[in-house]
Amino acid sequence: MASAISNDLYLSSLQKKERQTGSNILGKDDFLKILMTQLQNQDPSSPMEDKEFISQMATFSSLEQMTNMSSTFDKFISQQYDNLFIQQSSLIGKNVTYLKETEDDAGNVKTESKESSVKAVLFDNGEAKFQLADGNIISSFDITKVANGDVQAEK
Repeated sequence: MASAISNDLYLSSLQKKERQTGSNILGKDDFLKILMTQLQNQDPSSPMEDKEFISQMATFSSLEQMTNMSSTFDKFISQQYDNLFIQQSSLIGKNVTYLKETEDDAGNVKTESKESSVKAVLFDNGEAKFQLADGNIISSFDITKVANGDVQAEK
C-alpha cells in the first residue's frame, strides 16, 4: 500500500521566509550607528583624518537639528490651527457684513454687500469658513464688518 508524501514535508516548505525589518529610510540613529561602526573598525595605523571626522560630525549635527526643527515646526503649526479655530469661533452669534459675488444672466459679475449672523465656524483645509444664518458659507476674507449690538468693528 503506497501512501502519498505530504507537501508540508518537502524541503522547500521548510525554508525560512525572508525577514524585513525597519524601513528603507536612514535616520539620525542609523547615521550615528554607521559612524560608530566606522570608528571602531578603522585601521589604527591610519586613522580617519580629522577633516573627515569633523565633516561627518557636522553632517550628523545638521541632520539632528533639522529633524528637531521639523518636529517643533509641526507642533507649532498644529497649535496655530487650534488657536485660529478658537479665535474664529468668537464670531458665532455676531452679525457680519460680507461681500458676495453674483453673476447675472448675461455673465456679468457683480459684488454686493450682504449682512447675516454667524451660525458656525468650519475648518476646511486649514482655512476658517463661516456658516451664516442665510445659508451662505464664506471665508474670513469676505467679511468687511463685524457687529454685536452697539459695538461695531470695521475690518
